[in-house]
Amino acid sequence: MNTKWMSKGNCADTNPDAFFPSDGVGVEIAKSICNGCPVASLCLDYALTYKINHGVWGGCSERQRRRIRKERRELLPAA
Repeated sequence: MNTKWMSKGNCADTNPDAFFPSDGVGVEIAKSICNGCPVASLCLDYALTYKINHGVWGGCSERQRRRIRKERRELLPAA
């Protein structure tokens, strides 16, 4: 997957530690950096594709990404 988009994110000049918070306040701060980011959807897709379980990606917390993955699995037709 091409990752050139990463340099265009709101986070490009932010310490990466900000996106791996240890509490809910830190999660909200990280998500606020993602607000209005021009590449947030690419970032979220990257995290979902590579099953990244930690941190805030594309404006979504770990819990939100788990919920998205679950919803996507439920949409798949039964085999």
